[in-house]
Amino acid sequence: MSDAFDAVTDRVRSRVDPDPTEQERLREVAETLIARAEAAVEELPVSADVLQVGSTARGTWTSGDRDIDVFVRFPPDLSREQLEQHGLQVGWEVLPEGREEFAEHPYVTGERSGFAVDVVPCFAVESASAIQSAVDRTPFHTEYVAARLDPERAGAIRLAKGFLKGIGVYGSDLRTRGFSGYLTELLVLEYGCFRSFVDSVAQWQLPVRIDPENHGEHSFDAPLVVIDPTDPQRNVAAVCSETNVARLLHHAQAFRDDPTTDRFVSDDPDPLSREEMRAQLDRRETTPVAVRFDAPDLVDDQLYPQLDRSLRGLRDELDRRGFDPIRAATFADERAVLFVECEVSDRPAVERHIGPPVDAGEHASGFYEKYADREEQRALGREGQSPSGNWNDERSGDSEVYGPFIDGNRYVVERPRELTNARSVLEERLFSVALGGDVEDALREKHEILIGEDTATLAEEFGTEFARYFDPKP
Repeated sequence: MSDAFDAVTDRVRSRVDPDPTEQERLREVAETLIARAEAAVEELPVSADVLQVGSTARGTWTSGDRDIDVFVRFPPDLSREQLEQHGLQVGWEVLPEGREEFAEHPYVTGERSGFAVDVVPCFAVESASAIQSAVDRTPFHTEYVAARLDPERAGAIRLAKGFLKGIGVYGSDLRTRGFSGYLTELLVLEYGCFRSFVDSVAQWQLPVRIDPENHGEHSFDAPLVVIDPTDPQRNVAAVCSETNVARLLHHAQAFRDDPTTDRFVSDDPDPLSREEMRAQLDRRETTPVAVRFDAPDLVDDQLYPQLDRSLRGLRDELDRRGFDPIRAATFADERAVLFVECEVSDRPAVERHIGPPVDAGEHASGFYEKYADREEQRALGREGQSPSGNWNDERSGDSEVYGPFIDGNRYVVERPRELTNARSVLEERLFSVALGGDVEDALREKHEILIGEDTATLAEEFGTEFARYFDPKP
């Protein structure tokens, strides 16, 4: 196994390690950007310094990565408004053709010589635990990791990043909810080398707790907790979903037992056509339902939490109504979709409603009297003696109940089901479920409901996503 492991990692290194030409090109571009930022700082009425941060600053970036992060640090007594004003001024000087984006505060992003560049202002705080803005801790991360790196460990980190990318769990954005570059670096530093990283992860028993600087006990409810060595109040792995932590565990075990370069290559299936998706649905004999709408104009970190919330709300409502969802997914590009695959398309006109135990005192008597009264009203309706004078009114709605009767020690009624098919749930309850705010606005403006084989038209926009959906892998 040792020979196979080494042979695979030796082959992968040639792909993940930047060659000397690529390294030199990045260094030249970074130096030019830093010089432009420093010149812009000289024109400001306040003092500031400029530094490069992130993996390209630490030498842990993988070949093909094209990101350069330039931070401009301002005095911590500066107001947030002044920080934003001066930071944007420097950003526009560095990237005159860039664009403004917003995280916790605005910054300038753009492209220079084929590299994606961010120019980000932050406060020059004394420690990561004294941050005024989330990005203030980033320089401390760069300093911490750089002080513990040597060429061998940097190479091990690049292998780990290549592995995480290949299995689809690299990235701390809220669309991926995976492993950030900094988290990957900390894990490799903790375990020492790539082989130890793989062997150690393969033996994880969730939840996992790692405290590189022995800061002590802190209460974090997460499948993976890695205490930030620069800020003991922060879990570096907080964004990681339980699924992605489990996915890493699975692939670490598989790679340990059977090393192969395949796990360093991301799986990009051919997109499904509409006909192929319809064939999948016919084979599964399920009832898929979907809501398609124009995606709100938000960055992914704002959009996907809202899509996930909306999908949970819709799935939970379908589950509560008895349509037994087996899987659900959400995708977005120019348009977005909430997709739920149900086992059941239609439900009976009546549903069983179990009440309290007979000996539950007022709770039991209240339940009994509520439905007994309705039964009495129904009986009056049969004789044409409805108090409202409308026999049809008394026979509609939840007055059409069977019972109350006793089953075991509980009162039970069988009452009319409010919604008897999956379409009616989407048509009548969509805006009663928990939705993301911007998603709800977009849905109210315009949306389309798709049921059954009509959902196959989604393959025209999301064919690759549905190819993965219908061929799920760990």
